Order: sequence, then structure tokens, then C-alpha cells
Amino acid sequence: MKDKSKMQVAMYYNNRDVRLEQVPVPKIGPGELLIKTRASGICGSDLMEWYRIKKAPLVLGHEITGEVTEVGEEVKDFKVGDRVFSSHHVPCGRCRYCLSGHQSVCDLLRTTHFDPGGFAEYIRVPKINVELGTLQIPDTMTFDEGSFIEPLACVVRAQRFARMTAGQTVLVIGSGISGLLHIQLARGRGAARIIATDISEYRLKAAAQFGADATIHGSADVPTRLKELNDGRLADLVIVCTGAMPGIQQAIKSIDRGGTLLFFAPTAAGVDVPIPLFDFWCNEINVVPSYAGSGGDLKESLELIRDRKVRVADMVTHRLSLAEAGLGFQLTASGQDSIKVIIDPLI
Repeated sequence: MKDKSKMQVAMYYNNRDVRLEQVPVPKIGPGELLIKTRASGICGSDLMEWYRIKKAPLVLGHEITGEVTEVGEEVKDFKVGDRVFSSHHVPCGRCRYCLSGHQSVCDLLRTTHFDPGGFAEYIRVPKINVELGTLQIPDTMTFDEGSFIEPLACVVRAQRFARMTAGQTVLVIGSGISGLLHIQLARGRGAARIIATDISEYRLKAAAQFGADATIHGSADVPTRLKELNDGRLADLVIVCTGAMPGIQQAIKSIDRGGTLLFFAPTAAGVDVPIPLFDFWCNEINVVPSYAGSGGDLKESLELIRDRKVRVADMVTHRLSLAEAGLGFQLTASGQDSIKVIIDPLI
């Protein structure tokens, strides 16, 4: 008979060592929720070993949906049985950073998190996450689809920061899940032409499937090929969805005059990226970074998925159990045979 005080988790030690372990089911307090995890996506940031290894062992996973199984005192907006999405990081909404539109650099945001993480049977959602980062998902939305709310919110915010507008030519460097979401959102917002790159033929085919007008293999001379595909012009908006230096260098050379370079994916900490400042200065090129998403972005993301304006169900290529989480990390890291890997603890 199963011990109901214990639950299974996928414990991360490194990218090649993810173990099925048992830990106590979290106890909730006033204002908190206990959620039974139904879908938890593996994010590219989960694979940033240089960052994760310092805190290992730990339970990762922040793209989650599930069912409320316990409700703490003082909770008014949720009840047992509700289908919900919850954000692992939430800003305070009151500090100078939040009030200026930079919620993702709020001091509070970087201290908030789930207990223990999405790759677990149950998650304790702290009071502030309940109040500022938890949304009910409609019955028309599957748990898998709901797990895309957080990653799509990051894309929504990034394109807003980059002032993406209808009629632009958009170049997406890197066609992993982030790149594919950027392609779909840019298409929905009226991009005139979308061109995507990657070093994986599998991902290039996915880019075409999800809305890219043309693709370029990363081994090619990307700026030259871009001009051939874009009436002799470079791109108005270049979105960098890889931390690989060759891709970043291609991006820097692919921006048209007056265009914008959007850094969506990071390099490893401490890596410097050389930028030709004189060229950027005289060509009035904007450089915009974007990290995470805010509350309003989460709501917009939910609506985009709910209304099928961004198709996410077809991006799920693998649904795995907690015991198979290690395989999920390998699939996500390779990028050869998967787009989105979902961990479902009920499998």
C-alpha cells in the first residue's frame, strides 16, 4: 500500500543523472495550495548545467499545470478540483522595477519558487504565488497545452519589448521550442516574412511546419542567404534563441538598418559577446534583452492558447513518466528527435 505521506520526484544531479526518488508530500499553510501535477514541460533553461549544478540535487520543473487537491485557510479564489496553471516566479508589482515595466528584475521575483518543483507528484504553491501567479485554465484547454502558458508568456513579453510590428521581416536564430513559439506569435502579429535557422534538419522542418516562410541551415552564410530570400535586405527583427556563439555572430550580421536584435536566450554566465558598436551606432540598431514574463503576459498567453491563436498541442512530441525524466532531458538536449517533452507524474 502506498504511503500517502510520500511522493515521487525526479531529482536532478546533472544533465545525465536524473533519479526517481521519494520525498515527503509538502505540507501547506494559510493562503497556500497543494497541486497534483498533471503536466510539467522540460525547458531549455532546465538544461543550463553551469547554473543548475551549483544547487543540485534539486527538483526542477516550472512549466506546470495540475489539479488543486488541498486549499489552505484564507484562500478564496480556488477550490479542490480546480484545474490551474501556476507561475514559479512572481514579482511584487510595487517596487520601482515593477512600476517601470521591468517585473522580471524585481528582487522578490527571484526569491519565489515552488516546493519542490514541477517534476514531482505534488507541488506546494506559496501564498504569494497563489495570489499573483496562479490562473484557472478552461476545460477546453488540456493540461499539456496549459504547460505552455509560462514559456509563451516569455515570448509575448520579449516581442513587446522588441516592438515587433506587422510588416516586418523576422529572422529567428535557433528553432527549438522558444524559436517555434516566436515564429507562431510573429506570424499571428502580422510579420511579412519569417525566416528561421538551426543546425538540426529536424528543427528546420518544425520551423516550416509552424509558420516559417523559409529556413536556413546554420552552417550556411546566413546573412547572404537571408538577403537572397528577402529581396536583398537583412531582417528588421532578429530573435536570438540560442546561446551558441556562432548563432549569435550570425544574428549580429543579419540586422537591417534601424532594426532590432532581441536576445531571448542567454550565453553561459561570464561570456562576453563582442558587438560592432560603430556599425550599430551609425545604423541605429537596437539591442534588447528579455528575461521571463510578467502577470499580464501570463494572462495574454493563456488567452492565445485558449483561442488557438498559437498552436501548442502539436509541439508535444513526448509524454514521459517521472521515472523517464532522465530520458526527457537527453531528448531535449539533443534536439534531434523532439520538440517539447512533457513529464506527466500520473503515467
